[in-house]
Amino acid sequence: MENFTDYALLLHDRDDVAVMKRPVSRGMKLVSGSASVVVSQSIPRGHKLAIRSIPKGNPVRKYGQIIGFASQDIGAGSHVHSHNLEARNFGRDYEFCVDARSVDYVPPEQMRTFRGYLRPDARVGTRNYVAIISTVNCSASVSRYAAERFRGPELKRDFPNVDGVLALTHKTGCAMPLDEPTKVLQRVLAGFARHPNVFGYLIIGLGCECNQVPVLVQNHGLNVLRPGEPGPAFLTIQEVGGVVKTVEAAVDAVRKLLPLANEARRSHQPISKLVLAEECGGSDAASGITANPALGLASDELVRFGGTSILSETPEVYGAEHLLTRRAVSRQVGEKLIEFIHWWEDYTRRNNATIDNNPAPGNKEGGLTTIYEKSLGAVAKGGQSPLAAVYRYAESIHTPGFGFMDTPGYDPVSMTGMVAGGCNIAAFTTGRGSVYGCKPVPCIKIATNTPLYERMADDMDINAGDILDGSATLRDVGLRILEKIIAVAGGERTRSELHGMGDEEFAPWQLGPTL
Repeated sequence: MENFTDYALLLHDRDDVAVMKRPVSRGMKLVSGSASVVVSQSIPRGHKLAIRSIPKGNPVRKYGQIIGFASQDIGAGSHVHSHNLEARNFGRDYEFCVDARSVDYVPPEQMRTFRGYLRPDARVGTRNYVAIISTVNCSASVSRYAAERFRGPELKRDFPNVDGVLALTHKTGCAMPLDEPTKVLQRVLAGFARHPNVFGYLIIGLGCECNQVPVLVQNHGLNVLRPGEPGPAFLTIQEVGGVVKTVEAAVDAVRKLLPLANEARRSHQPISKLVLAEECGGSDAASGITANPALGLASDELVRFGGTSILSETPEVYGAEHLLTRRAVSRQVGEKLIEFIHWWEDYTRRNNATIDNNPAPGNKEGGLTTIYEKSLGAVAKGGQSPLAAVYRYAESIHTPGFGFMDTPGYDPVSMTGMVAGGCNIAAFTTGRGSVYGCKPVPCIKIATNTPLYERMADDMDINAGDILDGSATLRDVGLRILEKIIAVAGGERTRSELHGMGDEEFAPWQLGPTL
């Protein structure tokens, strides 16, 4: 006979399942007060135990919300997972705005600061890069060749205030429709060009691609300079005269930018200038219990200081979107989110897929069974602040407070969209272990459980597993995350930055067919 709370965690009094804190074996009896449950089969850590009998077809609840339906009769003490739990469509009451509450803003005299780079447009950078941006895959190698000329220790010696020369390359830009797919790519490229973490940039194309340099420049006003902004260079390989000549022209343009970028200095800036990208990847059952709600608490605190926090991954709020619409500041904001939900339902249907074809194998091994369960844990990153704005992919983020951006669930594509929108710092929760980096934006990794943190200590910045271990509260870890956000924004290096990660993770969302 064992104490139930030593082995299992019941998240809500309406729940039909508990989450295992430790593995249990068949025949173990878990007792809580006068109630008890006998385990009918071995259940791994992070997986679900039925605390009562659930008839076939009945909804199964976790977090007090529906995570799926019993595909067969489930007895008390059973392991609940993909063999007996399935996702089915069910109605959600969106109840727009009913839970939107006013923000308890921190008084101005209590404003926190970080040391950032004040830019001409009044935004603030947390890093100071020079970027070489490819319009098309055909100019990717040239962009990389140019950036590699600035990889040595001489860069830091000669330009100590410059974080690096970054080549932003991708696999698209041509053989694509000129409507929405090209518009999305251009929003991304322009967003990175004008990003507060990018002091100056140059753009390189081939010359004959669909995503033409002059069109990108004209559509996004990249030839219109703000006071104090360095003029960019626009190059096309065909016009310059081939690979070697274009590399040399790009290197020359970067050399002109570097001394100017090196003159930039950090100064004390209010943390209201921080725009936080929230991401989760390689999730497990602990994600929605530890790291995600702790990040949500940090998000709420940042919003209280007048800052901005962005949640994303529309397919991974599916089944939990009603929790966001209830917090919308207006019906219009809530309905914009639902429009994106319906777009994804149609998009997956047209591509002979289903939006609930998720979680991934690693998620399932970690204890997550359905997209509804994964989504309920994922939205916890958004805390409890009112939903102030909803954005298209890579759209410029303009409203302070908590917002949502429509992105796919694939981490690099999602993060690329939020950074393009203007996020200048990122926090990434992971339960299975992600090694993601995100130049030009620093990315803080938060482990959901202590075994992961200890196993991948070189890659994790914070351990939220302390919450499950009982050595820290949710608030303790949430405030620890906020302090790390402020420190990293001011120049402290993340683990992924120390490893040099982030050059390969630029991944614009590719919409439409390849023609």
